[in-house]
Amino acid sequence: MNVKDIISAVEGRRPEFKSSLPTNSDLAKTVVAFANDAGGDIYVGISDNPKMLVGLPEEELHCIEEQISNTIYDRCYPTILPEISFLTIDDKHLIRVRVCRGSTPPYYLKNEGKHRGTYIRVGSNNRLADESIIIDLERKRRNISFDSELILDKTVQELDITSFKQLYEDKTNEELNIQVLRKLELARTEQGSEYPTNALLLFSDDPLRFSLFPNAKVECARFKGTGSEEFIDQKSITTSIGLQAEEAYSFILRHINKATKVEGVYSISRWEYPIKAIREIVRNAIVHRQYSLIGKDIKIAIYDDMVEITSPGLLPPSIDFSEMESRQSDAVNKVIDPVFKKLGIIDQWGNGLKLVADEMKEYPDIQLCWKEVDLSFQIQFINKKYNSDVTNVTNDVTNVTNDVTNENSVLDLISKKPEITTKEISEILTLSERQCKRIMAQLKDKGIIERIGTSRMGHWTIKP
Repeated sequence: MNVKDIISAVEGRRPEFKSSLPTNSDLAKTVVAFANDAGGDIYVGISDNPKMLVGLPEEELHCIEEQISNTIYDRCYPTILPEISFLTIDDKHLIRVRVCRGSTPPYYLKNEGKHRGTYIRVGSNNRLADESIIIDLERKRRNISFDSELILDKTVQELDITSFKQLYEDKTNEELNIQVLRKLELARTEQGSEYPTNALLLFSDDPLRFSLFPNAKVECARFKGTGSEEFIDQKSITTSIGLQAEEAYSFILRHINKATKVEGVYSISRWEYPIKAIREIVRNAIVHRQYSLIGKDIKIAIYDDMVEITSPGLLPPSIDFSEMESRQSDAVNKVIDPVFKKLGIIDQWGNGLKLVADEMKEYPDIQLCWKEVDLSFQIQFINKKYNSDVTNVTNDVTNVTNDVTNENSVLDLISKKPEITTKEISEILTLSERQCKRIMAQLKDKGIIERIGTSRMGHWTIKP
């Protein structure tokens, strides 16, 4: 970070700001949380609320540095070696404590022990880790993933993988035999028998999946208005994870609009939201969700003003959504990820976020927001031009037709019968008069049509 970036940064997963040296306990918790997660920087001498450059007395800098070093050494385990440096901004003296992502997690407070002293970073807060998170951190230390662990309740031969086998063979033109399952690490030999990994169980339709992973599903909802009080439609997608992305994507398409505008002699239609970007985010939510978090499912919520996708698990430490064009890739699920690539569901080269960034440029009225909520990562596609009155009209029409592509149809009717009335148009197109009036007002505002004469005795003309 340069000076300007430091001052303008928002406290969050990686940066933390303190106007003065925090208590030994608070400092140690933050250092442990950073080491267990993506690493981070603690700036001492900058207040966060309000953001202000406070500075530290120059004569106390070395004493504060020594106190920080001693606190981290005495209170954190395994050993964490931070990089402590002095900064000067506008004649104000600061101390930066840089903590790198640790290679031997879980890190914890010595005096509390592993089960009561392990902290992780969630947003701008330090959160005490529960048993499942501690186990996940131990997996990271051993460089194994949850989806690669064996399930010994059933052998591969006893597991129902009929639909996954069909999907795999349709997409790859390869037979899904035991040799392929072993190669993809979906199965391993244990004491002479072939057992599935968690990944294969998640791809299966076996009752054991529903028993061990009841929340390995996608909950979809279309809400009325901008709140979550009233449902218009709901769907719970409980199929194999290999099929969930397209089912969820289809649900979204059913509940967003597609508009048509006329440019010259051509009619150009496009969705109100960047659907390629949405599809990519949905796919990533399923591929990269943390399946070890029992009790959490993927949630897709569609409101009048936005599409929101929430996936269990935090963003991988090496992924930065603010640098989407840089082709980033990091597999949370080391077995599921390559299978999805083999099926052609996700990209082989880490182009997914770049695809999102590229399409967002074509939608200046849609704002992409991301944040960590509890132990989940949430993406929002927000319609900045949302207007409740217009949306209410659109909702009226959506009950009749879910495809707002009627401008071209109106123009066609006018060209055939210039004296046609709004009522006649509404009857022919099976739309409400209110919607027809809105469409015709838009065409007038764009300078495409003009009313000649009175409302009762006049006619419409299409401008060249």
